[in-house]
Amino acid sequence: MKRTAKQKQSEARSQSGLQGSLDGKALKIGVVCARFNRDITAKLEAGAMRRLKELGVADKNIRLVSVPGAVEIPLGAKALLKAGMDGVITLGCVIRGETTHYESVCTSVERGCTHLQLEQLKPVVFGVLTVENMEQALDRVGGHHGHKGEEAAEVAVEMCNLLKVIKKRK
Repeated sequence: MKRTAKQKQSEARSQSGLQGSLDGKALKIGVVCARFNRDITAKLEAGAMRRLKELGVADKNIRLVSVPGAVEIPLGAKALLKAGMDGVITLGCVIRGETTHYESVCTSVERGCTHLQLEQLKPVVFGVLTVENMEQALDRVGGHHGHKGEEAAEVAVEMCNLLKVIKKRK
């Protein structure tokens, strides 16, 4: 007996629990991108924007903001959520240097984004690269480790839709 795509999707859900779809047509997504290390963050941004459009998020429902550096990302994300976005993608690149500043920046951004999504009950997707060197960064914007900007867009759409499914099932 041949199963339809709908039956297969239903079976997959029953095996793995609730899951959000990758259909972005009804979503409003914010994107916060840091300008520091712009040669990398521009690629993250381009990948995220391209993938959001492929997933059906309308141009008018994507709000892109630029912040100076990674530490400013959580504030930009909060402003977008307050402006009505269903979720936010955060993009940046922090490359380890010779001082402990790297750890402080990485911790600050991660904690800010994690706290924000729990406070607002909306996805704040962490697309901030925290790498040792430029080679590792390049590997993550279309190199050996895929494209983290594209992956962040997929996570944002899926999580926004998952939260809508959970809310409907109350």
